[in-house]
Amino acid sequence: MRKFSPEPLTDFSVEDNRKALIKEIERVKNNLGKRYPIIIDGKRYETDHVFKSINPAHKDQVVAEFYQATEKEAEIAIEKAWKAFEFWSKFPPEERAGFLFKAAEVLRRRKHEFTAWMVHEVGKNWVEADADVAEAIDYFDYYAHQMLKFAGNQELASIKGENNEYFYIPLGVIAVIPPWNFPLAILTGMTTAAVVAGNTVILKPASDSAMMGYKFMELMEEAGLPEGVINFLPGPGSSLGGYLVKHPRIRMIAFTGSKDVGLWIYEEAAKVREGQKWLKRVIAEMGGKDAIIVDNDIDDKDIDFIAKQIVVSAYGYQGQKCSAASRLIIVEDVYDKVLEAVIEETKKIEIGDPLENKFMGPVINSGAEKKILNYIEIGKGEGTLAIGGRKLTGGIYDEGFYVEPTIFTDVSPKARIAQEEIFGPVLSVIKSKDFDEALEIANGTEYGLTGSVFTKCREKIYKAKREFHVGNLYINRKCTGAIVGVHPFGGFNMSGTDAKAGGPDYLLYFMQGKSVSERL
Repeated sequence: MRKFSPEPLTDFSVEDNRKALIKEIERVKNNLGKRYPIIIDGKRYETDHVFKSINPAHKDQVVAEFYQATEKEAEIAIEKAWKAFEFWSKFPPEERAGFLFKAAEVLRRRKHEFTAWMVHEVGKNWVEADADVAEAIDYFDYYAHQMLKFAGNQELASIKGENNEYFYIPLGVIAVIPPWNFPLAILTGMTTAAVVAGNTVILKPASDSAMMGYKFMELMEEAGLPEGVINFLPGPGSSLGGYLVKHPRIRMIAFTGSKDVGLWIYEEAAKVREGQKWLKRVIAEMGGKDAIIVDNDIDDKDIDFIAKQIVVSAYGYQGQKCSAASRLIIVEDVYDKVLEAVIEETKKIEIGDPLENKFMGPVINSGAEKKILNYIEIGKGEGTLAIGGRKLTGGIYDEGFYVEPTIFTDVSPKARIAQEEIFGPVLSVIKSKDFDEALEIANGTEYGLTGSVFTKCREKIYKAKREFHVGNLYINRKCTGAIVGVHPFGGFNMSGTDAKAGGPDYLLYFMQGKSVSERL
């Protein structure tokens, strides 16, 4: 068996690759607007209520319609998932891993198809969508390899007169509640970790990206996964998601999303309800207020590179990443020249239809657009608007939810725009007197997900490693773009439970250890 290695990204400067994706984009266009069912135990269900997934770049374009699951379907799914658990939990780990390896191969073959759907559904450009699909492939492969390491008896010390074993067993039925911003990658990561560990899953996709959830179900069916191991329940998070979280027969919740929802899940999951025989586990990844620090010892020749890294971190996928840079902290000696370079680089950003592979596209929906514009108005009273600050209008912009890349300068570290997660293309620039103060400012929020430091000084690098309190720290590079198996991903404080997706101990959250001692 080959060792795990990350899936290569597609080079769209190669004409054959461009043509292949354009062909799939056209195919997707011809299949928009169809209606898709709930899937429980391999069977398709319809209900009286339907919701729509729309293209945020063309808000009048329906990507797909979905039958909305209710508590009735949730009960059926939970019952079927427990029945499936009876046989799936007994599958040898090697066989469970085999389904993931096969799914990875299927997704490699259908890579452009999934990319094309994602471009339509969530407004990612070609590069961002392709990277999302590649990350999903990585999760299939990586967790399959990891499960092989955890299979069988684990190493123990020995004593005379006893045979002692320690091995891992699955938990049960797990509710997986993924976000819309990495609609295939994070969904795949949480679901496949649960499944390869021997659990069964109730998958409630984000409503803004339900089509990617459905395509994932197609993929797993093509890979031959037994019916009932994953059950697909589209519907609103507030009602359907809440029902699953509170249900006494749900063993664990794996969630990625906002801090407010994550805290609510954490609280509700801690309550033991009638008929419940366990303490529920929760994985919650809840966002960030990520900072990039630029020290005063940088070389002038490096400023253009640093500015590019900052702009990609802040505005890649419209800033709709929990890892996105939303604070830029610059030591005062280099403040003016670094800020000027960042502003000039921001001016170069192409904004437009993701179908045309523009760097920036629309934000996900009208609610997100309204929230971002509201924070921009708050920012006008808290800092100096250096660039951007508007909803884009006219032409293509009237068809979707487009917000300019925005920079505020002279921002206080305690300002709302420097403390609260905006989840959009807004960057707050803060001046510090020295590196130590920059670290203090960087640590001065309730979050702790990602961060970057640009410095040549080894002593300062060591200091950042010790004191920059984030789960993912990057030195002299951007703060986005974590790779499975290379950069295990998860944050501290209110950024979540730090389960480290794509890391060597992630699967342990989905299993429990059993110790057996036999007297000889």
